[in-house]
Amino acid sequence: MNIAIIGYGKMGRMIEEIAKQRGHNIVCIIDQDNQADFDSPNFASADVAIEFTTPQAAFQNYLKAFKHNVKVVSGSTGWLEQHGEEIKHLCKEEGKTLFWASNFSVGVAIFRALNRRLAELMNRFPQYDVHLEETHHVHKQDAPSGTAITLAEDILAQLQRKDSWIKGEQHLPNQQFVASQQSNQNQLAIDSFREGEVPGIHTIIYNSEADSISISHNAHSRRGFAEGAVLAAEYTATHSGLLSMDNLFNF
Repeated sequence: MNIAIIGYGKMGRMIEEIAKQRGHNIVCIIDQDNQADFDSPNFASADVAIEFTTPQAAFQNYLKAFKHNVKVVSGSTGWLEQHGEEIKHLCKEEGKTLFWASNFSVGVAIFRALNRRLAELMNRFPQYDVHLEETHHVHKQDAPSGTAITLAEDILAQLQRKDSWIKGEQHLPNQQFVASQQSNQNQLAIDSFREGEVPGIHTIIYNSEADSISISHNAHSRRGFAEGAVLAAEYTATHSGLLSMDNLFNF
């Protein structure tokens, strides 16, 4: 399979390494200093482009790839609220293909399945309140993380006593602190922490006067995300439309 890489930071380099190990060809690498290569024959020869950039750049990168009928796998977060409906239209009405996930880790896919099942069980026990905590490296621009939002939305689909998620406490670098936006018990708070070079920790906590129940996923490195992105690219090469980890792993 021919793969283009959009965004050549730590994730892009790891994706390149894993893709080559799995026998794929890297035909084009695009970063900030060679944006004109989106219009190159090498980029157009890609079966799939794997994109990990920033919330500000992601959507335009999708459009540039779609212009050349290149399918996209993307782990960029922070763009969905503004451009989600446009992407749905492009994929469902205009034949474009985007495999998007807030997190490509196989472990997180399993964790999401556990989270949905736990929320389904806890719907019967209103004495337990629930909130989320996510911790990431200081370079991450969006808060809460896309993965935390996905986990929260999975809970909201199962837990009738919560109707929306809200930004909880934000613990920023240099001991900066932003208070929670939570104003009522129907809101699901997501607390965010930015520390060092943490790849990602997500914890869901159910708490009552009697006890607490929590589940957590702790990424040891970015490698799990990169491996999952390459698996997603292999899947995307033979599938079309708006795709997600639920398509790749049918738990």
